[in-house]
Amino acid sequence: MIRLPDATGALRPYEPRPAAPVPPGPPPASRTLYAAAHIVVDPYGDTTPFGRAGLDWDATLAFRRHLWAHGLGVAEAMDTAQRGMGLDWPAAAELVRRSAAEARAVGGLLVCGAGTDQLAPPYGRLEAVVAAYEEQLAVVEAAGARAVVMGSRALAAVATEPEHYEEVYGRLLRQTAEPVILHWLGPMFDPALEGYWGSGDPEVATETLLRIVAAHPDKVDGVKVSLLDAGRERELRRRLPAAVRCYTGDDLHYPALLEGDGHAHSHALLGALDPLGPLAAHAVRLLDAGDGPGCRAALDATVPLARHLFEPPTRCYKTGIVLLAWLAGHQRHFTMAGGLHAARPLPHLARAYELADGLGLFPDPAAAEARMAALLAVHGVER
Repeated sequence: MIRLPDATGALRPYEPRPAAPVPPGPPPASRTLYAAAHIVVDPYGDTTPFGRAGLDWDATLAFRRHLWAHGLGVAEAMDTAQRGMGLDWPAAAELVRRSAAEARAVGGLLVCGAGTDQLAPPYGRLEAVVAAYEEQLAVVEAAGARAVVMGSRALAAVATEPEHYEEVYGRLLRQTAEPVILHWLGPMFDPALEGYWGSGDPEVATETLLRIVAAHPDKVDGVKVSLLDAGRERELRRRLPAAVRCYTGDDLHYPALLEGDGHAHSHALLGALDPLGPLAAHAVRLLDAGDGPGCRAALDATVPLARHLFEPPTRCYKTGIVLLAWLAGHQRHFTMAGGLHAARPLPHLARAYELADGLGLFPDPAAAEARMAALLAVHGVER
């Protein structure tokens, strides 16, 4: 039994449940699931907001092998890996190269984020943004991976009209070796991307994105939509060319979006799949076997934890994800690049532990309880 604090500081007893591990399994057939994976830093490095932490490569790559073993793809070097929030471009480039080598070794599905985060303000002209994208796309392609073209803070700052986005993305898509995934990341995940695609009006922004896709349908594998707006995603999904996939980045409404509406469905590229991936893959395998209601029930059960992890400020969701990886035994510490382990209050972390334990996410509940108790003790909570 452990005592957990609520938002008022009051303590209440909680009895951990028995483990309910999901066994490894093959990739689901009817939906593609990419887990945007977190990084594990070296706890002895400079993990302050002012430093540059090194990575624990063994633990970082072991976690990716865990995801592949459960039939998930890995979305590497995305915002879940703290791009722009503690992971700089040189470290991200090394992460791409090492993950690509691991993916080849185990036959794992991999896509990697390419952005412009090697640029610092003032960002200059559109040419500088294009050159930065080209540099990162070259690293991803040289590693043998497929790219996710991430939203660019530099482009959002420099572009003044939708046509600038069409020019930049058009130039990139004309030269990519393989089809890419375009990423629409909303300002709840990164405030610097407010007004992306050249407008704060989502209708206008949608039209711009659709024009880019329509001009290069053979170079776009899919569009990842991270707006936390299920209606907007369904409308965009309906209007995409038939061969272009919609990858939901909606960590709040993914069960319904994955299930579909009878006409179309989304695939997934989600930060929530970092902790929830094994459960989600198992759920979609139920769908593959013809058990649609079982799939939906299994996915719905995970939503309270996902909603908790992604509550505002949404961009701090990585803190809860790394906490759960530590509690589950995937890494030996709860420390993050840029000091982000301090981005959520203790009651939030305690509730994340409780919800994850309720789903049976911890292979060793006793070990998870001991680690949570140690974290509480550091904050002055006595058992």
